[in-house]
Amino acid sequence: MRFGEFGFRFRLWPTLLLAVAVPLFLALGFWQLERAEQKREQANTASERSALPPLRIDSLVADVAPLRYRRVQVEGVLEPQRQIFIENRREGGRSGFHVITPLRIAGSDVRVLVNGGWVPDVGPGLLPSVEVPSGTIEVTGEVSTPSPPALVLERENRGATAWGKRWPYLTVELFAAGAPYPVQPFVILQSPADPTGFQRHWPKEPPKEGMHIGYALQWFAFALIASVLYLRLSLGSAKDGAT
Repeated sequence: MRFGEFGFRFRLWPTLLLAVAVPLFLALGFWQLERAEQKREQANTASERSALPPLRIDSLVADVAPLRYRRVQVEGVLEPQRQIFIENRREGGRSGFHVITPLRIAGSDVRVLVNGGWVPDVGPGLLPSVEVPSGTIEVTGEVSTPSPPALVLERENRGATAWGKRWPYLTVELFAAGAPYPVQPFVILQSPADPTGFQRHWPKEPPKEGMHIGYALQWFAFALIASVLYLRLSLGSAKDGAT
């Protein structure tokens, strides 16, 4: 086949590679556009829910999804005897702990974990001495569902009780597995406006919508480059015998 002074020469392997690579690159590009849309919707949801007044929680929540990004309010008694410290938390360039204290919700046996904020490290192998208010208090804060790190040893999932009071990370599932009572499926990041607690600064991670759009453009560019290379390999001068 000729195109002016050029002729097209069919080549099996470049054609097969193009048939695989271009659809794959295009599919990955559109997937990244979908991820960007998800991030956009997530940001809108977070903005709408954070503007709502605090929702009062009095009983065990069955589904935490509708509560994400919402502020909640609970009344109950903090239980420092089962308090834990999440290590290697940084604040203002210093290392320390997040203080996690279960709160027994008034009128029930359900507990909710309250992240009361950050306290500084006091030395190698030592835990800080902290006090929490006694009696019934009211806690307001944002719902959080902490996730484990990307690499977790299997034995860590089963042996959180062996950590004692110093934990490398927190998930509600780990805490609930060793608790003799029902635990809410979320953690409350206590509001900085609450009079009790410790140093609190909860940074908001901006949605990375632009990152996914950039990745999509890269994949589309790869598809274009693959097509151009294929044409470059398949087109030759008619004088060279291409047909």
